[in-house]
Amino acid sequence: MTWESIAEQKRHALKACIPSKWLIPAAIFPPEDQLDVTTFPKESGFFTDRELEITSTPAQTILSHVSSGSWTAEEVATAFCKAAAAAQQLTNCLSEIFFDRAIAQAKELDSYFQQTGKTKGPFHGLPISIKDNFNLIGYDSTVGFTSLVNDPATYNSTLVDLLLGAGAVLYCKTNVPTAMMIAESVNNVFGRTVNPRNRKLTSGGSSGGESALIAFGASRIGVGTDIGGSLRIPAACTGIFTIRPSFGRFPNFQTRSGLAGQEAVGSVNGPLAQTLDEIVLWAKTVVGQEPWIRDPKCLPIPWRSVETKKSLKIAVLWNDGFCTPTPPVSRALKETVEKLKAAGHETITWAPTEHKGLLDTLARMFVADGGKSVRKLLEPTQEPFRPEMKAYEDATEVGTYEMWQIHLARNTLCKSYIDRWNETGIDAILCPTTPYSSVESGKFAYVGYTGVFNVLDYPAVSFPCGVHTDKDVDVAYANHQPLSDIDGQVQNDYSAEAVHGMAVNLQLVGRKLEEEKVLAMTDVILKAISPTNGSKQ
Repeated sequence: MTWESIAEQKRHALKACIPSKWLIPAAIFPPEDQLDVTTFPKESGFFTDRELEITSTPAQTILSHVSSGSWTAEEVATAFCKAAAAAQQLTNCLSEIFFDRAIAQAKELDSYFQQTGKTKGPFHGLPISIKDNFNLIGYDSTVGFTSLVNDPATYNSTLVDLLLGAGAVLYCKTNVPTAMMIAESVNNVFGRTVNPRNRKLTSGGSSGGESALIAFGASRIGVGTDIGGSLRIPAACTGIFTIRPSFGRFPNFQTRSGLAGQEAVGSVNGPLAQTLDEIVLWAKTVVGQEPWIRDPKCLPIPWRSVETKKSLKIAVLWNDGFCTPTPPVSRALKETVEKLKAAGHETITWAPTEHKGLLDTLARMFVADGGKSVRKLLEPTQEPFRPEMKAYEDATEVGTYEMWQIHLARNTLCKSYIDRWNETGIDAILCPTTPYSSVESGKFAYVGYTGVFNVLDYPAVSFPCGVHTDKDVDVAYANHQPLSDIDGQVQNDYSAEAVHGMAVNLQLVGRKLEEEKVLAMTDVILKAISPTNGSKQ
């Protein structure tokens, strides 16, 4: 079979997994020119009031309802499966569908509860969606390659076993870009995932299927991964929350990778969710399961309670020296800093001293094998390189000595960064997550604001800061002097009209392995932005 026919067959099989009763009738199917489909669940009449109540309820409350017996795990799972079916039809966000399995699992949880009066674990009855690269026995983890179609996993990822053991209901896997190394979720198997808030825009990558599913309202908590921004970028594109943890804090063992064996910069997993409270819930619960007992690379650090200072000292990275944030992101950063000052926090300007070296190092690490990892996954079906992966197609392999020199350069830069942090006495760095609020599909060109913190291995939260793009306010810069060629491209591509109304995310970065602190400081920032909301935002 050709790679094209393999992909077509896989897409047909995926579509067939949607029950006919959950196919959206033509009479209410949103037309192509309806860009925002997040209104569909409430306005279409396709969902019952009960289903809407369930899918719009925060995870903590869902768990409370199920553990009290006022809701069944089955009805909760069914509501989220139906919502995911609609999300798939409108955004192309899924890669694997196992609704029948999920509902059967939920029924077993209900039986267990009825017989024992107890819940199975801290996630009892909570539907959780997972990114395509998490292995689940019996299902593909294609990570966008046709050669991996019809190659079902024979073992579970460590996190999957942990979630199932904690009582979570897994119901779908979500789309990713080829090898999970593109900032938009597009591949030759499933095609492109679009942003449910505006279907002309990208939902980001590589966890873009997750971000689309959550932003649509078909998942409360989903799990993605991040090696260069793959959690934070999708969260920014869709206006939701995530945390990129330091390596070893959450279990990431036995997941599939497009660059298997590449460990110069570690891939980590983390939650994406509609609220910050749900991010904290996931993180605290997963760490509470003592994942280091099962994952040899997970660190034995229990979840710690922290008290935040009344007045934080926050360093502000206005730009990274290479790419100017587009107008709405610059405005959001400025307005957020003004609100932080008004709330009594101290801010200083942070210079991007090491950023060029860090980004150069990251780029060299990713293609150090000369693109062999990707090429070997393309060759069995003669699938071509996607144009977004030209750097991998053209790469030259480096030798062991050269790789060791890259490691030395990385370590020197990391030492310089931590020294500056200590000298200034800052609590966190506030900066853009990306130069964009979101961007039209095919135009995401720069990942520098996230990638530096992967090399440094610092925890970072991407969060909506309450600012939305306004086409009348956020007009393109006049007489802009580009910082670099990529800056020129980003600004030339910018269209205030195209991204009008999109939420803007910022990024808060903390010290290595201090996930509790950076989440707590994010809550402080949210309260400074909107005192009545805080983490409920």
